[in-house]
Amino acid sequence: MKINENTLLEGHKVVLVPYNSEHVPRYHEWMKSVELQQLTASEPLTLEQEYDMQRSWREDTDKCTFIILEKRRWLDSGAAEEQCMIGDVNIFLTDPTDLSLAELEIMIAEPSYRGKGIGKEVTQMMMHYGVTKLGISKFQVKIGLDNVISIAMFEKLHFQKMSVCQVFKEVTLEAPVDDSLRRRLLLHLGHVTERDYRAARDQRQETVA
Repeated sequence: MKINENTLLEGHKVVLVPYNSEHVPRYHEWMKSVELQQLTASEPLTLEQEYDMQRSWREDTDKCTFIILEKRRWLDSGAAEEQCMIGDVNIFLTDPTDLSLAELEIMIAEPSYRGKGIGKEVTQMMMHYGVTKLGISKFQVKIGLDNVISIAMFEKLHFQKMSVCQVFKEVTLEAPVDDSLRRRLLLHLGHVTERDYRAARDQRQETVA
């Protein structure tokens, strides 16, 4: 999606940046993992196919994605950006007749960063972005029935179970964007700052040089 091609979002623990071509090799290595393929219901791609996917995600109007960077390492200007990658977060506009409905997907690819509250912060940041920039009024997630940790996290974020599909072994949860949700997002995200991505990247590169 073009709207976030120069957007950087900085939180307490993470920095969200657009998915660029330099991120593709690391992402491709992640997706060789059978575990991540199962968690994201994805098929393995060749590196060339992964580059094609990155380009389509940048251009398509029904997908919005950010790469998740670990903030402390990113602040160390000696580390290349791809070395700071720990996952990604996506919004899919799944219904062309209702662009206010979004399916949310988050992946913490690096196991050592799971269970540290990163998923919760990233989810809230992406929901706030979806509400304020994309006009989303309802969020939906589809999670494998075995992924009890993710289900519990979304339930703590006030998502409600809507249906269970035994065929695909997944549960669907939803959260309408009401005044209560808006207040919660504002309460928890007062620390988040939006910056010019290219300017921030150039500043890091100049510091290294």
